[in-house]
Amino acid sequence: MTLQQLKYVVKVAEKSSINEAAKELLISQPSLSSAIIELEKEIHITIFIRNNRGVSVTNEGMEFLGYARQVLTQSELLESKYINNTKIKQRFCVSTQHYTFAANAFVELVKEFGIDEYEFTLNETTTYQIIEDVKTMFSEMGIIYLSDYNENVIRKILKENNLVYTELFTAKPHIFICNQHPLANKKEVQLEDLKDYPCIWYSQGKNNSFYFSEEILSTRTVSKSIKVSDRAAVVNFLIGLNGYTISSGVFPKYLHGDDIISLPLNVDEKIQIGIIVHKDTVLSELGKIYTQELRQYAKYA
Repeated sequence: MTLQQLKYVVKVAEKSSINEAAKELLISQPSLSSAIIELEKEIHITIFIRNNRGVSVTNEGMEFLGYARQVLTQSELLESKYINNTKIKQRFCVSTQHYTFAANAFVELVKEFGIDEYEFTLNETTTYQIIEDVKTMFSEMGIIYLSDYNENVIRKILKENNLVYTELFTAKPHIFICNQHPLANKKEVQLEDLKDYPCIWYSQGKNNSFYFSEEILSTRTVSKSIKVSDRAAVVNFLIGLNGYTISSGVFPKYLHGDDIISLPLNVDEKIQIGIIVHKDTVLSELGKIYTQELRQYAKYA
């Protein structure tokens, strides 16, 4: 196994095409195919499945690519420090459920530690995809929550995928609503108070299991329900439709200034927010710093 072969498989995965990867790598398509086949024989797994539309990565291949990316990153660091004597572009990627504090902590990280060249990624996505991203080491870490309802199932899935969960903080459930909402003057909200208003949920796409929901009480029946995929749409619906969404209540002003408020929800539930990492991954310095930034929000819980 060589670094060149690792570069080849990573590029093919990026392009989803051996032909396109060969063009960018400036080698012939047969040479690239042969190099990949030799690597697959050596490591005794199939990395890519070939089809008429290009290639797709197998489950085993996804895990291998995660390790390959780590090796290539470390190789680049060594070359830049000891051979080229240049600074390497900083790279950091995190996948997360839709939390404003996660985005805010990311901003602080970039402001303080972004140098002249960097490639930082904040991927707000579904719970299933977060687990996949960390499993394959596409992301250095993921941010998810656990509750009494989903904890056993999620922990089982994490264990099966060689992932480790570490708690950041535990928060009491709140609702987000606009400051003109009929419930805005209440000090605490009951579930019964919410029955006439649209409930806003984050869509989990094709992996729409109750256990993957970003919101507690995901099995509760509501008469009005709207599913969205981004935080901007949530704000629009909270303001325009007197909707509500259930979350941790942590740092709500970052959503939309004073237009959005949070109120405690009187339910016997908890929201435990934490990070997940691959068991074979050692957090980078940026990962450690970002984790510390996240922990700052425990005081808002």
